[in-house]
Amino acid sequence: MATATRSDVAPPPLTALTDEERLFQATVRKFAQEQIGPHVREMDEAGVFRKEIIRQFFDMGLMGVEIPEELGGQGGSFFQAIVAVEELSAVDPSAGVIVDVQNTLCINALMRWANAEQKARYLPALATDTVGSYALSEAGSGSDAFAMSSRAEAKEDYFLLTGRKLWITNAAEAGLFLVFANANPEAGHKGITAFLVERSFPGFEVGKKEDKLGIRASSTCELILDRCRVPQANVIGEVGQGYKIAMETLNEGRIAIGAQMIGLARGALDYALAYAKQRKQFGKSIGEFQGVQFELAKMATDLEAARLLVYNAARLKDASLPFQTEAAMAKYFSSEIAEKAASKAIEIHGGVGFTKDYPVEKLYRDAKIGRIYEGTSNIQLLTIAKKLLGK
Repeated sequence: MATATRSDVAPPPLTALTDEERLFQATVRKFAQEQIGPHVREMDEAGVFRKEIIRQFFDMGLMGVEIPEELGGQGGSFFQAIVAVEELSAVDPSAGVIVDVQNTLCINALMRWANAEQKARYLPALATDTVGSYALSEAGSGSDAFAMSSRAEAKEDYFLLTGRKLWITNAAEAGLFLVFANANPEAGHKGITAFLVERSFPGFEVGKKEDKLGIRASSTCELILDRCRVPQANVIGEVGQGYKIAMETLNEGRIAIGAQMIGLARGALDYALAYAKQRKQFGKSIGEFQGVQFELAKMATDLEAARLLVYNAARLKDASLPFQTEAAMAKYFSSEIAEKAASKAIEIHGGVGFTKDYPVEKLYRDAKIGRIYEGTSNIQLLTIAKKLLGK
């Protein structure tokens, strides 16, 4: 029986960071701790992200990591964007998701599908001063994302978009929206089309802002399309390619949600470790008790396993290798361990962990969304199972 040799099988991409990536990681970590950390509680309570911090995101190049330098971006890698999301999320998952949606959904879609004119017009803005938003979900289309009711009516050189989008991240701050609507309902999902919609377009309105359990500083709003006039030149890809664009983009975005969740889990572990060292009971720190030590060890092990899944999926994407299953695994597992880590951090803190005086209760609230948005845990399991079964 013939056996595969190393020349037959591509080696898995390395998950270790290069020196350049470590420097980038350290820079983002320092920024997050010093510039975001002091405002986390205030932003959570107000449900508003500070504009000056978003301005700093742009100044640091975090809002255009993969955009080529000639278009105003950093010319970096997808992996670097993932590292940025992780580091920001360790301090505030709301910060992580702002940078996530900008890079892994909006910019990635334009980099892959926009024509030269669209790239020249919109990528420099996204790199320097314009927040992007990704508008797919509706009231009747969540996991069944393509049961959408939004319609795009073709005219001579423009489309009229009508419908409502719900749960749209970055909507309050965004100046550019990637909006999906069906231009040919009779064709089902094959009529779905992606449009670049500027906030100033007639008939476009940002509606109610959601009052959420977690990641409260990250805006989540409805969008109202009332015969919104969109130039035909703002169709991204081709008419009817929206399904493919959304699927490919979401696969990339799920890696970033995994990064958000491992950042959150690391934040929970760091707080739990610090508290275990300083809290004393029965004459010694609680970290000296084996029961607490075991819980901390399990948290650290889960975190490392999740990080390797996320990093590997990101490396595969950068290497232009298949990564859909790995992205689903990374998103599924990271969201599971993040919720568990945040819950355990509260328990290690004891009674004070259940109060707003300590940051772990916020991380527990923030963690819940990880198993829901950009594909629920069940959707990820379906994706993984189909691959295993060869479907």
